[in-house]
Amino acid sequence: MVARVDLNRITSEVIGCAIKVHRRLGPGLLESAYQICLEYELRKLGYQVDREKPVPLIYDDVKLDCGFRADLMVQGLVLVECKAKESLHPVDKAQLLSHLRLLNLQVGLLINFHEVVVKDGIHRIVNNYRPDLELPDSP
Repeated sequence: MVARVDLNRITSEVIGCAIKVHRRLGPGLLESAYQICLEYELRKLGYQVDREKPVPLIYDDVKLDCGFRADLMVQGLVLVECKAKESLHPVDKAQLLSHLRLLNLQVGLLINFHEVVVKDGIHRIVNNYRPDLELPDSP
């Protein structure tokens, strides 16, 4: 059965989990630590989470396995890229948008855990966002 999924609800819960992780760990760790803890918090909420999701590049009839990987894919619908760096670069946003396009997804979050207040490091990136689109059920 197909039902409407509120992508805003999913992204809101991802952001809530990111804030929880950041409050417990603070800035200054490796992004892999934040990634694993964020995955753990999302699974506690009942979400299906894929870590290091391969992102294939298809060019005409050629499928290239270039080693692109998305940090987290939540419920098969929302990509999350975790960073832990002094500041984000425009290429970080471009990378997430490229992954959204290659995976034909609408919404992604770029989260920089190196910020003193993590909400200052959260960016929502969209790719042909259509809030009326029907998607598979979520928790």
